[in-house]
Amino acid sequence: MTITAINARNQFPGNIKRIKRGDVVSEVEVDIGNGIITSIVSTSSVDDLGLKPGSQVIALFKSTEVALASFAPV
Repeated sequence: MTITAINARNQFPGNIKRIKRGDVVSEVEVDIGNGIITSIVSTSSVDDLGLKPGSQVIALFKSTEVALASFAPV
C-alpha cells in the first residue's frame, strides 16, 4: 500500500540525523534544514519503517493545541 494523500497540513520533510534507541521507545532527530524536530516513537516502529540516520522522512503534525510557557517576569 502506498500513501498518495494525507490530511495533515503541517508537513516537514527532512533527514534523520540521529536515533537514540530504547527498549520500548526511541528518540528520532529529524533535520528539517532550519532546525531539528525530535520525535518519540516506538522502537518497533523504527524497525518496521526501516529508519536509520540519513533516511528521508516527513514529520507530520496533527494537533489541536500548542501550549506555551513564559519565563518572563509578571
